[in-house]
Amino acid sequence: MAFTARQLNRATLDRQMLLRREPVDLLTAVDRIVAIQAQEPASPYIALWNRMRSFDPASLDEAFASGALRKASLMRITLHAVTAADHEVFHHAMLPALRASRLHDKRFKAMGLSIERADEVLAHMVEFAAEPRTKPELEALLHSHVGDVGEPGIWWALASYAPLVRVPTGGPWAYGPRLSFQSKVFEPRDRMASLAELIRRYLTGFGPATVPDINQFTMLPRGSIREALELLDVVETGGYYDVPNRTIPDEDTPAPPRLMAMWDSTLLAYADRSRIIPAEYRKLVIRNNGDTLPTLLVDGHVAGVWRPAEDDGIEVTAFHALSEDQWDGLAEEVAGLRKLLDQRERQIYRRYARWWSGLPAHDVRIV
Repeated sequence: MAFTARQLNRATLDRQMLLRREPVDLLTAVDRIVAIQAQEPASPYIALWNRMRSFDPASLDEAFASGALRKASLMRITLHAVTAADHEVFHHAMLPALRASRLHDKRFKAMGLSIERADEVLAHMVEFAAEPRTKPELEALLHSHVGDVGEPGIWWALASYAPLVRVPTGGPWAYGPRLSFQSKVFEPRDRMASLAELIRRYLTGFGPATVPDINQFTMLPRGSIREALELLDVVETGGYYDVPNRTIPDEDTPAPPRLMAMWDSTLLAYADRSRIIPAEYRKLVIRNNGDTLPTLLVDGHVAGVWRPAEDDGIEVTAFHALSEDQWDGLAEEVAGLRKLLDQRERQIYRRYARWWSGLPAHDVRIV
């Protein structure tokens, strides 16, 4: 029996803790989300505020500072916040793809370095970064080993697949403009076993899902994904894979409104983006360079975007007509979001303001 579109939507919302804010601690929440997109420093805070009943931003500061949560380049070669245990598994699973994304790139080949030489230099960098190091310090070290190899430089290549995590440097959201890195030394792991565990973890947070969905989340080859699925205890229904014994919510389960962070994982975890984003809105909220705007969820689907207003409040842009009850629900969410932002920094995401030009604004309200 195939799943309906609304069943798949509700399954995602349920596993991502978006049907209700849940009374869990921070590490449990991140474990259930699996991986939080973290390109923008504020986004993990907003992601967790959306999902936890009593989210304290100071607890996320502490988790990053202690290393209980790590921020690193992982799936899709983008920054994610994950638990320390997941970071080790995910790094091993993703390593071949992360390496290939740079070492087979024409920009790396133009540097005139062999892959073997790059790996030699990487070993020096990992040793040097046993203590936190700034980006200029790491670049200077690499330059001392390989000289001037042109732009974008050896740092660009190595930083994507080195076992590095971002070190908090302060600012309102733990990470400021000054970048600092530290290396993590992992025990060897079987790559296919690591990939199977990554897929299992993905299904716990985003299933049921297809092979193309898993490919979209990881950007790993579909053949490798199918091979790893053979190692797992999974169930398959009409091309959708899932971990055993997980229930699917009824398609009529109510879904409260939410104000989602930029790049929220739910918007990027599937090849079939219509699971969350109506087809006509996909290019509006996922821009041509990959920027993924902070969105409104109404009845579980993207219905518009939001951003802090210039003076006060939140500017809410609906792409289609919403009922006054729906606006009231969004207003309640805005009140909570404003409280979070007022504690830290009100004017987030300002550098993305250009994307609001030309949006199909059916209704715009300062809430």
